[in-house]
Amino acid sequence: MTEWDIKKLRILRTLRDRGTVTATAEALLMTPSAVSQQLTNLARQLGVPLLEAHGRRVRLTDAAHLVLRHAEAVFAQLERADAELAAQRHGAAGRIRIAAFSTAVPALVVPAVRLLAAERPGLDPRVREAEAAEAYELLAAADVDLALSLAAHAPTARDARFTRVPLLADPLDLALPAGHPLAAAPGLRLADLSGEPWIFGGSGPWSEITTAACEAAGFVPEQAHSAAGWTAILAMVEAGMGVALVPRMAAAERRAGVVTRVLAADQPRRHVVAAVRRGAEDGPAVAAVLGALHRVAADRETFRKN
Repeated sequence: MTEWDIKKLRILRTLRDRGTVTATAEALLMTPSAVSQQLTNLARQLGVPLLEAHGRRVRLTDAAHLVLRHAEAVFAQLERADAELAAQRHGAAGRIRIAAFSTAVPALVVPAVRLLAAERPGLDPRVREAEAAEAYELLAAADVDLALSLAAHAPTARDARFTRVPLLADPLDLALPAGHPLAAAPGLRLADLSGEPWIFGGSGPWSEITTAACEAAGFVPEQAHSAAGWTAILAMVEAGMGVALVPRMAAAERRAGVVTRVLAADQPRRHVVAAVRRGAEDGPAVAAVLGALHRVAADRETFRKN
């Protein structure tokens, strides 16, 4: 019988995810030599080569990828076991750690935490603001139990480490200065703003979302100004410096000198998802948080339609 060492398998998986022995060592608080030694021992235990030289680096062999495909099922089953044990010990109680991107915290997470405080006082939610890349690193390392992100920046459904749960389709509204000639125009479409100066992030999710929405409407937006936070973006819109797409979830940031218009057609949306480590979704604490998030998201959908 082949000897399977869970600790060493986790090191191998981290190397696959991080790409280098040095990055793996940093993520696991180990030395590079210790990482290399553990993986050498694992290769000896399994009887197959796991790493091969690739320039100055190493890469996983086909055998290593095969091992990890089977190991993912083992990791998921261990998550299920942990969830069942937690249910026996605590039920839907104890600490639950949530990572979420900036606009999701006030719009989804805080209302969900309020629901849980009233209905499940034994739960102890701990919230951490984090964008997608950091949130999924934290989730993979078991430093958080649940991550919220935009679907476009979440791992795909093929990623065996995580289970994705759709939460919300968040509409994007058009923000214009209050005195803009199109501020009250009927049947406003995104293409009507093709000649306007635009305000959005220089790179990252919001740049991609804005450019993709405009290109789908038939034009490439002229980026006049760049900002990452909604306070800065809306201040520039209010000053007449340009127009911007603003997620409905960022409604708390609205300003008096900004008119927000719901687009008459081709309204873009960004999709929000939650993710947990595969196998953990049925744990009572995780299930309680997911249930609360679904209720908050459903309330937002109902309010938007009414």
